[in-house]
Amino acid sequence: MPSDKIDLPEQKTIDELRDFVERLSDAAASVTLKYFRQKISIDDKVKNGVFDPVTEGDRGAEAAIRALIDTHYPDHAIIGEEYGIKDGDSDFTWVLDPIDGTRAFISGLPTWGTLIALLYKGEPIIGVIDQPYLKERYVGMPGSATLNGDKLETRQCPTLADATISTTDPDLFKGTEREAFNRVLNGSKLVRYGLDCYAYAIVASGHMDLVIENGLESYDMMALIPVIRGAGGAVTNWQSDRPGASGHLLAVGDSALIPEVEALLK
Repeated sequence: MPSDKIDLPEQKTIDELRDFVERLSDAAASVTLKYFRQKISIDDKVKNGVFDPVTEGDRGAEAAIRALIDTHYPDHAIIGEEYGIKDGDSDFTWVLDPIDGTRAFISGLPTWGTLIALLYKGEPIIGVIDQPYLKERYVGMPGSATLNGDKLETRQCPTLADATISTTDPDLFKGTEREAFNRVLNGSKLVRYGLDCYAYAIVASGHMDLVIENGLESYDMMALIPVIRGAGGAVTNWQSDRPGASGHLLAVGDSALIPEVEALLK
């Protein structure tokens, strides 16, 4: 399992940027809440032949976040789901998913969230999962995670047989990946589907134990990592390495689960 020890900027800088992500989250919420549970137009980006919706809420929220970053930190790089990559001249990169769970968003379900991550030298050091309709903001940073300012802590669950697990949709696993997921599923106590980023917030809160996903992009995962780690959990890909290009993500509240789960994934 990879070490969570990473190079960090000065604490003063971390605190400043931690305050700034609150402004970014507020700006995104002012856009997304205008469209949630309203009649809105829906476009289809069609990803791999599958319905992939995008709305004015997605585009508007990312534009609002980018405008603030460009104003206050113009040298920072940005990677966003809707507007792509902006190169920067510093060690900092923002990774944005304005509405993670757009299918839930257009269905009126409050399990979507705005994901904002800040990377320093390629490592996620601050992450936000913001669910503004429920007024829940999960913020992770080195050594801590909070929900609306209150400390979060994952729960102990060292064996899969006692674990509540989640994935967005089991049909996203194909072939050997589906077989691997089924082994984890069959060894667990309980499974919940369709929660998107909200599942990771619930693991960080100590109410579930494991989330397993595939096919993720950087904007789907980077914000989740500091939240889970800050609450005491662990995040890897499926091979005990750092999450990244493989698109595989395994997040657990109790790191003792990882050897058992990864043995099943192999």
